[in-house]
Amino acid sequence: MNTRSIIQRYPLASYFILAYGISWIGSFAVVGPKFLRGDSLEFIDGMYMVIPMLAGPFIAGLLMTFLVSGKKGLSDLLSRMGKWQVGLGWYAAALLIFPILILATLLTLSAIVSANYFPGFIAFGIMAGLFAGFFEEIGWMGFAYPNLQVKYGALRAAIFLGLLHGIWHVVAGYLADSQGFGELWLPRFIIMWIIAMTAMRIILVWIYANTGSVLLAQLTHASSTGSLVIFAPSAFSPVNEVFWWAIYAASLWLVAAFIIWKYRDQLEINSKRGKAHSLLTGEIHR
Repeated sequence: MNTRSIIQRYPLASYFILAYGISWIGSFAVVGPKFLRGDSLEFIDGMYMVIPMLAGPFIAGLLMTFLVSGKKGLSDLLSRMGKWQVGLGWYAAALLIFPILILATLLTLSAIVSANYFPGFIAFGIMAGLFAGFFEEIGWMGFAYPNLQVKYGALRAAIFLGLLHGIWHVVAGYLADSQGFGELWLPRFIIMWIIAMTAMRIILVWIYANTGSVLLAQLTHASSTGSLVIFAPSAFSPVNEVFWWAIYAASLWLVAAFIIWKYRDQLEINSKRGKAHSLLTGEIHR
């Protein structure tokens, strides 16, 4: 079997190996030597790591779509990215759920626990959210989720993708944060990237399943990431941050649990009606 045949036979494994490989190797190449010397990483080092991190799912999503489904697959991906006529209610869900939850959590904590939780305002978060949402979701929802959904159904696909998306952060997360968080790094990583982001992915999949729009998935991701940066408090200690993430993760799972309870059947039906890339043939089904 040639390389393309292997990729077409194992498209999901190929996608994650490629996305992880680009992001992990690239992140370590950028700051690994400095980290191994024991030098403190600065803000600019994190910005350098953003490039390979975003490149991983972006390149893997486009390349795998082409290798598995050819030009028709790329055309379909572009059409889903350009699908904007989905109703104002879904735009509201995509853009408002996460900032409302974040602000509500921070304001509640600042009122009953400590003023250190009072939300800040960092305008850079707007750009950070847009870049993360646009580039990452070309891979996660543009390619990976439709293939997972064909094999596992919408809900399990959402959970699996949430877990795999969370694990994807491990190398950059360790390089960037282990020095500052010490023994709290692992609890923070599990709560932040595994527990919270799996709930986020369920909410995102619910929006995507009802709209068929990668654009809405990109905006949802942008809203989540951007709001986390924009409203980050200025006086967070490691303990404060871990506690905040635990409460925020719980709030995300309340929303995700409601979606599962209320809309699970609809979620599965809408996902089956949507477009998905066959794992075995690379054809596009309606």
